[in-house]
Formats: sequence, C-alpha cells, structure tokens
Amino acid sequence: MTNAAPNSSHRPAARSAARLAAAQALYQHAMEGTPKARLLHEFHEHRLGATIEDATYRAAEQDFFDDVVTGALARADEIDALIAAHLSAEWSLDRLDKPLLAILRAGTYELLARPDIPAGIVINEYLDVAHAFYARREKGFVNAVLDGVAKAVR
Repeated sequence: MTNAAPNSSHRPAARSAARLAAAQALYQHAMEGTPKARLLHEFHEHRLGATIEDATYRAAEQDFFDDVVTGALARADEIDALIAAHLSAEWSLDRLDKPLLAILRAGTYELLARPDIPAGIVINEYLDVAHAFYARREKGFVNAVLDGVAKAVR
C-alpha cells in the first residue's frame, strides 16, 4: 500500500473509499471505544487498500480519511446536536442503529467543516455509503437528515 496521494483521475474513487472507511472507523470507535491514534493506525496499516479474507478494499485518500475521522471525533457533541435537531420528535440518537449514526456523523462533519466540497456531493457520497449497508428506507433517512443539516450549516 502506498501513502502517496492519488492522482486527480483517481481522487473521486479514493475519496469515496475514504468516506466508507471513515464511517466504518467511527462505528468501530462507537462500539469498542478504540482510541483515535490506534484507530487511525489500524486503518492505515490494515484496511485502506488492503486485502482481508479475499476482499480487496479500494485505496483511500488517507489524509481525507484522517480529517473526517479526527474531525468527527473532535466535534462529536456539536455533530450529535445537529443530527438530533433533524430527527423527528419520536427519534433520538440512542434509537439510531450504530452504523447509521456513524454515517450521519461523518456526513455531518463534512457539511460543517469542509465548505470546499459542495453539499450535494457530500450528501450523495454518504447515500452511497448507506447503500453499502442498508436498503432504500435508510438511504431516505440519511438523505433527509443530511439535507436538513446542510440547510442549517451552509
């Protein structure tokens, strides 16, 4: 695995892979409490672009992955408050499935902290991440929450 930045023709795929990996890392942190430094190291060394059990993970833009994971963890309270504000009255963060919450946290971080990336791209990318784990209903949920967050912060 190389740590070199991907060339521009591979950047969208590398960013997509970084977003998927970031959601997975945030999920792992939520489930196991893995410290940030160890979490980043584990993904750098053993997941980004690696082959695990005959599955090859796409190479990811490592700096972008680090930014999303580190930023989402550092701004967790702010991010969770924004997500909670865009849930219906009968839903709470505690009621959300942990992988779904990880996807929303990563997407919300990008909407908050990465004005260089258009909101539509952020939302569509995290819809693709949601599609990797969920059916149509959850994708609609991710779309609604991230769209509400985007309107509030941009």
